[in-house]
Amino acid sequence: MIGSSPELLSVIRAARLVASADVATLIRGESGTGKELLARMIHSESQRADKCFVALNCAALPESLAESLLFGHRKGAFTGASDAQPGVIKSANGGTLFLDEIGELPHPVQSKLLRFLESGECMAVGDSAPFRVNVRIISATNRDLYEESRNGRFRMDLFFRLNVVPLELPPLRDRLEDLESIMGSFINSFASDNGLAAPVFSPEAMDILRRHNWPGNIRELRNFCQRMTILLSGRVIKPENLPMELKSQAKERISAAFSLLDLGMGLKEIEEELIRQALARTDGNRSQAARMLGVSRDTLLYRLKKISLA
Repeated sequence: MIGSSPELLSVIRAARLVASADVATLIRGESGTGKELLARMIHSESQRADKCFVALNCAALPESLAESLLFGHRKGAFTGASDAQPGVIKSANGGTLFLDEIGELPHPVQSKLLRFLESGECMAVGDSAPFRVNVRIISATNRDLYEESRNGRFRMDLFFRLNVVPLELPPLRDRLEDLESIMGSFINSFASDNGLAAPVFSPEAMDILRRHNWPGNIRELRNFCQRMTILLSGRVIKPENLPMELKSQAKERISAAFSLLDLGMGLKEIEEELIRQALARTDGNRSQAARMLGVSRDTLLYRLKKISLA
């Protein structure tokens, strides 16, 4: 995983510790933050590294076939079951099974998964005898499973069984100091793979990119880099070359900032007011407030001390 921000390095250090212990792990993070990539890193540094890594997106499971796809089925177990299938849990025997979007797993199947986690046994659809499998489960979600379980939308006992060691990936907007290194990796890779010259971003364009909220996180950034590399190969990318959604968001942020200011305020009062409003809008999160103001976290901390708000 690319980046040197404290937020990311903290998660990576924890993940390496988790890798050495064969326990269930729940990775939380917004869509596009790289949850599967982190799961693969844990697998590659574990004692199961020489075994298979199987990934399954629970959100893509048809409810009627979820149990069969997970645990397998016997030939003739239901209409259309012309052949016996082992299921992904058995296919991952000895290795790691990554269950992405675990919060989308149909409720009836959650009880069977819980039993497997507790006993190591599961039963294929149509079979009368259980079988044992040695699999490490790493799951991931972009939802608050604890809140979901409190509201009855997810089994609380299963949540606690999956959440033995929780890890949380920060969104890209919380580690913008990694933006340039991630972009460089993506752009150089795309340029090399397609025989293109890598584009270069002007300081003004980079300033807009740093102010973007990146709701799609690393996935959004990857698609953006691919688009720029293909369409603007070898060119210097300026603000006018950026996609409309990036330029319009930058204009909205500037307009909003000026509309917040009261007339008759001096520069010192304006600075203090902007810092106060940024902290209020981010519930006191200084990293987010710094990004909102377009400065580094260290700069914001210095300013806070200067105006006696630290």
